[in-house]
Amino acid sequence: MSGRFERKVLAVTGAAQGIGQRVAERAAAEGARLALIDRSPYVHEIAAALVAQGHAAIALEADLESYAESARALADAHAHFQRIDVLINNVGGTIWAKPYAHYAEHEIEAEVRRSLFPTLWCCHAVLPYMLDAGGGTIVNVSSVATAGVHRVPYSAAKGGVNALTRSLAMEYADAGIRVVATAPGGTDAPPRRVPRNASAPTDQEKTWYQGVIDQTVESSLMKRYGTLDEQAGAILFLASDDASYITGTVLPVAGGDLG
Repeated sequence: MSGRFERKVLAVTGAAQGIGQRVAERAAAEGARLALIDRSPYVHEIAAALVAQGHAAIALEADLESYAESARALADAHAHFQRIDVLINNVGGTIWAKPYAHYAEHEIEAEVRRSLFPTLWCCHAVLPYMLDAGGGTIVNVSSVATAGVHRVPYSAAKGGVNALTRSLAMEYADAGIRVVATAPGGTDAPPRRVPRNASAPTDQEKTWYQGVIDQTVESSLMKRYGTLDEQAGAILFLASDDASYITGTVLPVAGGDLG
């Protein structure tokens, strides 16, 4: 699989840690030129490490919950590389885990802003560049948690990502643009350098979150969490020309859990 992304420019959002970082590292090893986008300044460390290894990478700080910042980041990526062949939308994640009746109004809105709007905004912002180029690929990172406990607003947001993926694929197939998604299950990763929720959980919140873990493992036929490499491998397969006849598809990567 070496060289699948030679001469291609990949924009990867949420690239400062976790799945996004691993996607960037593996894509670089396959020849990609990378625009790494994250609201955390840690993204500069990831880009610098790749450049030190001889890869082409830039870091762009942006809060992708804002349309203006999403558009600016992708415009800066396009201005630097003069093209964007692949966009990987990886921003999102559960902020709180609790039964739906316990969510406050502002928490519901925050979950949807975090896990749906960055993908909506970045898809909209990248389309003009792909249309001008005569094609491109968008890989959205959704979740099998569209069916799951203690995270209904997040589930709703990721359901929106799935619908966006299918509809956008239908609308732009004739323009040579593929739109696909992965739906990760539970994934083992190092502790987040920037937590999604900075407040210390209460004992009740810990119990609710344990419910998420238990349900995730039980729903998986393999009865385990996945690895960062298992998630990155599926994302990069869909991003590559190996998947040239796949569009409008949401691929579960969750040990047999279909969500």
